[in-house]
Amino acid sequence: MNLEDLFLPPHKITAEPWQLASMITNDLKENSIALIFCSDYRGINEGEAEMVDFRNLRKELYKLSKLDFEMPVCDLGDLVSGKNQEDTHYVLDEILTMCRKKNAIPVVIGGSNELAYVLFSSLNATHQNITYTQISNLVTLTNEGENLNESNFLSKILSSKNFSLKNYHHLGYQKHLNANDSVKLMREVDFDVIRLAEMMGSTDSTEPFFRQADLVTVNCDAVESIGDGFSVNPQVNGLNRREICAYMKEIGLSQNLKSAGIFNANIKSRNQLNHQLLAQMIWHLIEGINIQRSHPAERAFETFWVMIGEEKFAFHRETFSDLWYFGTEENNEKLKPCSPNDYDAAKKGFINPRLLKF
Repeated sequence: MNLEDLFLPPHKITAEPWQLASMITNDLKENSIALIFCSDYRGINEGEAEMVDFRNLRKELYKLSKLDFEMPVCDLGDLVSGKNQEDTHYVLDEILTMCRKKNAIPVVIGGSNELAYVLFSSLNATHQNITYTQISNLVTLTNEGENLNESNFLSKILSSKNFSLKNYHHLGYQKHLNANDSVKLMREVDFDVIRLAEMMGSTDSTEPFFRQADLVTVNCDAVESIGDGFSVNPQVNGLNRREICAYMKEIGLSQNLKSAGIFNANIKSRNQLNHQLLAQMIWHLIEGINIQRSHPAERAFETFWVMIGEEKFAFHRETFSDLWYFGTEENNEKLKPCSPNDYDAAKKGFINPRLLKF
């Protein structure tokens, strides 16, 4: 399959040597970050798949600083949507497979939120025990409809016997927008469901949910809207502009990140601030990935033991990153990510129940 047959090439944008545009290529390179722009919104109610012009977004993205980024950034162009949803999903899966063969991290930008299913399915073809983190204001577990849509894709991921899902974390849900039974069911099966209020102001308490994620997707409906709407389903409440950029950096800092998606963005917005925000979200993701790749492969830990009654619990602080882990496993890869707040709470006699899950 030839990539040139699947994408419309991006418009050329002139930039200064210090700007991101000076390092972006259109060729898929080894060990790179691959940007895939998608116009297929048929997963939302009355959504369409006509080609969207990403020029305004690229203008804002390309002019940002390239800092000291070392990982190549590839803009593959605008994905041509298929005649139907299934065609788009098939082609996207093929592109994601090509990226994995190059050890590239694909980042899908645009399109409707059900494309997260394609990212998960494609990753599942080559990886087992996937940890998937989603930022979304909605917890929708309906199984209705033959075609994938933003209401049923999560249910299809969680209920599939063919998928190897180790952990699922759902961040940013809003109580007033969700059926209580859906949230209750998620917690009954030991999935983490985190309210918007717990994410506001600081990333400290929810950073552990990103640290070992293989796949992270962001539903732009979880971000508060300005102007004519940041997302295709604009919301008055949500993460603010600074918060979502901070979380994008945390996504990039994941030790295991293999794929990411930013969906339901309003690419047709006439408000340039919306394109500017989306561009800066992408930039912070790129920054996080570059920082993570610069970390030493060998990790050193400082261990702290906490006694609660007759039991003792081990907390570990990684000396390079200052990140915290929980557990007594000799294999560091099996330690559970936690926050400094979890350690402080343990010293006061409380262990976060999440840390005790098998």
